[in-house]
Amino acid sequence: MKNLKCISLLILLGCQTIFGQNLYEQSREGNNDNLPVHEYTLIIKEEMVNKAGKEVKGMTVNGTIPGPTLEFTEGEYAVIYVKNEMSVETSVHWHGIIIPNFFDGVPYLTTPPIRPGETFKYEFPITQNGTYWYHSHTMLQEQSGVFGSLLINPKEKTLDYDKDLVLMLSDWTNEKPMNVLRNLKRGNEWYGMKKGTSTPLNKVIARGAFGAQLDFWRQRMEGADIADIYYPAFLVNGQQQPEYPDFKAGEKVRLRIINGSASSQFWMTFGGDMPTLISADGLNVEPIQKNKTFIAIAETYDFILTVPQNGKIEFRAMAQDGSGTATTFIGNGKVLPAEVVPKPDKIKMMQKMAKMDMKMGAHALKFRPKKDENFELKEEYGMKMDGMNMDKTGKIKMKDDKKKMDMPKDSMMNEKTDHSKMNMGMSKDSEMEDDSDIKGMDMFSEYNYDYLKSLEKTTYNKDVPVKEILLNLTGNMNRYIWSMNGVPLSETDQIKINHKEITRITLNNLTMMHHPMHLHGHFFRVINKNGEYSPLKHTVNVPPMQEVTIEFYGNEYGDWFFHCHILYHMMGGMARVISYDTPRDIRMKEYPVSKLIHETNQWYSWGMLDAASHMTEFNFTTSNIRNQFNVMTEYGWNENLEAEVTYERYLHDYLRVFGGVNIENEMEDSLDELSTTAIIGIRYLTPYLFNLDVRIDNKLRPQISLSREILIFPRTAIFGNYEYQADFGWVDDLSAGDNFVNEVVWNAGVEYFLSRNFSLFASYDNRFGAGGGLSVRF
Repeated sequence: MKNLKCISLLILLGCQTIFGQNLYEQSREGNNDNLPVHEYTLIIKEEMVNKAGKEVKGMTVNGTIPGPTLEFTEGEYAVIYVKNEMSVETSVHWHGIIIPNFFDGVPYLTTPPIRPGETFKYEFPITQNGTYWYHSHTMLQEQSGVFGSLLINPKEKTLDYDKDLVLMLSDWTNEKPMNVLRNLKRGNEWYGMKKGTSTPLNKVIARGAFGAQLDFWRQRMEGADIADIYYPAFLVNGQQQPEYPDFKAGEKVRLRIINGSASSQFWMTFGGDMPTLISADGLNVEPIQKNKTFIAIAETYDFILTVPQNGKIEFRAMAQDGSGTATTFIGNGKVLPAEVVPKPDKIKMMQKMAKMDMKMGAHALKFRPKKDENFELKEEYGMKMDGMNMDKTGKIKMKDDKKKMDMPKDSMMNEKTDHSKMNMGMSKDSEMEDDSDIKGMDMFSEYNYDYLKSLEKTTYNKDVPVKEILLNLTGNMNRYIWSMNGVPLSETDQIKINHKEITRITLNNLTMMHHPMHLHGHFFRVINKNGEYSPLKHTVNVPPMQEVTIEFYGNEYGDWFFHCHILYHMMGGMARVISYDTPRDIRMKEYPVSKLIHETNQWYSWGMLDAASHMTEFNFTTSNIRNQFNVMTEYGWNENLEAEVTYERYLHDYLRVFGGVNIENEMEDSLDELSTTAIIGIRYLTPYLFNLDVRIDNKLRPQISLSREILIFPRTAIFGNYEYQADFGWVDDLSAGDNFVNEVVWNAGVEYFLSRNFSLFASYDNRFGAGGGLSVRF
């Protein structure tokens, strides 16, 4: 009998191992007969759309961008059929919804992709209320239009308002999103030129900021960056300036504002009386009157405002970099204008950052990705806490040398640390000294969540153990790679979560970009000055060179995606899989996670053709995160020819090794004698952004070259290249009497950018002479 019990137990354990995840999940799925069912059908298709004065192909949901608002009531059971009428796979993620893992909507991780012609049935109980949204999680489809809003009413209404109005913010590009990403990968400066946010050298010098520019160049950075992409339009509910005149004077309207952008964050302001912020990320917070609010990508904020007598309220959403604005009008009569937020001053930001004497440029691609160097990375780069503190405006204060703070390097990760005071962006209650004031980081002081206070305590049981995790947010603008702790998604393992522990993550931003970090299937505490009443959110913005601490008690199952919600950053590698280390759902057997990982490590190709009066040159590059192939051909009208094919392997951001073949003619004005040599070497991006090439060929001839390009006016750049090769006669015999010969090649020129793909240039080459022509990029 005892043996029979053991056998039965083994069979049960085996079944749990094989089917346990599926059985557990299905126990949470399936319609409860007591829940009213609410059904929707969403049809995703490719159509021609006009969002910025140009007909382009987009992706619509039920024929519109954004898709329809799906409205539920807490306690209902949602059944949503998603039909794919496109020629490519698609998916839908229910952003902010606490949902069974299988229906979260990340293809190949939690949910099967929806293939062309297929319909997928999502079903889940509605266990919450508030303002949420949905969007595709396949490639860059969210940018093309696959997104919409979710409005979930509470079982019992507790807030005083008359009507709802959903305002979904978004950005729109007339380019194919993959072409946008390809342009970012090649390091093209066109987007900054197009929207007028670049900082050419003439502007820098005119502002007396050349020293700051040198400091940025020294750290291999062009300058302070805010947003990457040019957008011809920013939209509210798919329009640039919608109006809602049907709201009557005296009505209280609940604005449910969602930032459904792919890559844009906004400052929101309101005309008329001060609105009341009552909810963040779908959860009610302590009401606060607030007229200027920053909304990161994927966040939602709810405000209640009263429609005025004989006036219409202007709602303004200005893109964070000041490159555009979307407006909305609510009511009738005279316009009550919203505050106009000043455009950010990027050159002033550079000057302030230089004064901080920080070390920037943390690697986005490490030499040893498997080695745990998280704390070393934090120690080496970013804000140096020793001897610094912030005043109540967020300005850095330097303490007297004799009174410098004695802070161990890992104190930020100590369980007993008061994280609400340690966060650089949220340390308003700290004691300060007024010895010296360096106006360093005050430009980031507004990017915090101190105004959000939960209605109830959000702390966890003190007896529950805490697991500390440090994630440094890292990036490389030159190659457009984004990562955590210097490791992109394609080179890392899962972050294992124990459901019996509190997981506390310190997000330490070592880049000049904001990163809105979203964790699927969870709400987490954002530790701020409100301590026990710190708010719960599903998305948190981490400002440049600052820290935010979040924590959650994860009594969950399955794998969940955690990523930056700037779509192009996620595709560049800034993502992780949060894993509860439970058996994988057997319904996902045919869908390997490797396909999701591959999305962040695809090959991108680009090229350039220079056609001029004295020469022509062709360059072609195809690259993924670690590997790159290059083809280069130069031909001078004096019949001077050189061609080269190389393969490169990136060891880290700035250093790669390469090998290949070089073909050139020995003498100009003759193509009869071509010399083919094998080459190996290293290429290195030096401080001050010089491209260094050091090589040797199979004739044992060493060669070194340096090249650089500098934007001197808003659309004008200068460039130059110097190349030196020596031959000591170690393989080929030199002419009689020669022990050493050398060859020097150099060129310099100027380029004027007409568009993203075309520019005019003039140059002088010591082989080909002077001339000018057209550059074509593709």
